[in-house]
Amino acid sequence: MTSLADRVARVAGSRPVAWEPRTGGWAANERWSVALDDGRRVFVKHGVADELARFLRDEHRFYREVRAPFMPELIGFDDDGDWPLLVLEDLAHADWPPPWDDERVAAVQATLQEVHATAPPPHLPRPGERVHSLATAWDDVAADPEPFLSLGLADAAWLERSLPALTAAAHAAATDGDELIHFDVRSDNLCFARGRAILVDWNLASRGNGSFDLAFWLPSLADEDGPAPHDILPDATEYAALMAGFFAVRAGLPPPPTAPAVRAVQRRQLVVALEWARRELDL
Repeated sequence: MTSLADRVARVAGSRPVAWEPRTGGWAANERWSVALDDGRRVFVKHGVADELARFLRDEHRFYREVRAPFMPELIGFDDDGDWPLLVLEDLAHADWPPPWDDERVAAVQATLQEVHATAPPPHLPRPGERVHSLATAWDDVAADPEPFLSLGLADAAWLERSLPALTAAAHAAATDGDELIHFDVRSDNLCFARGRAILVDWNLASRGNGSFDLAFWLPSLADEDGPAPHDILPDATEYAALMAGFFAVRAGLPPPPTAPAVRAVQRRQLVVALEWARRELDL
């Protein structure tokens, strides 16, 4: 911790006096809410694996290029060439959902509208470049159905009968565009502070269709006793199939070492997304 304290002090201009570990989220970054000796608090993320280090470098680049009220303030960054350190405005004591109510849902929708109206840095990738199987997830399930079937959410007969409709709808979903999208909207990346909804964890920021951001949020929102997806985004057959495929091709796989809890979360979101797709496609 001495070395980390020196690095935080160098970035923040004040020495840490107390470290409060922060939990939540999928990735295995080291994270703390840190009290400084000048009375401020900052949030510190430390990338401790190659992929996590890359994510932090991507996130820092985004914070340098975009400053907006819907995101935390960048305090600074330290990169030793191995495990970088990102220091941000501390939001640990903000109001983090769930629970959800109409006012909170509306606040997130308003924030997403602001995000999508913000010019994205030109270097940001498209959604399909972020996730190579985004539109073809149901094709991948068809090629290797066992991980999906092992979840017990559908049987082989239903899958064989439903795959043509799911595949066609997912292929038709509009993901490309020129709007800034967060690409990872869910409750542990959302909080309420400064009289508004704020999004954190911008390492996956992309250029795409803003409706994708909204659709991605809806399975987790419903899983946390919020509104059903079709109540927020009606007549969205293609997005329902796309989201169901996104989780269907992943939830049954072994967890990655950098996100050991992700599969259980993805399975819960798949339950919602699959019901959404069944409803929209009458499966």
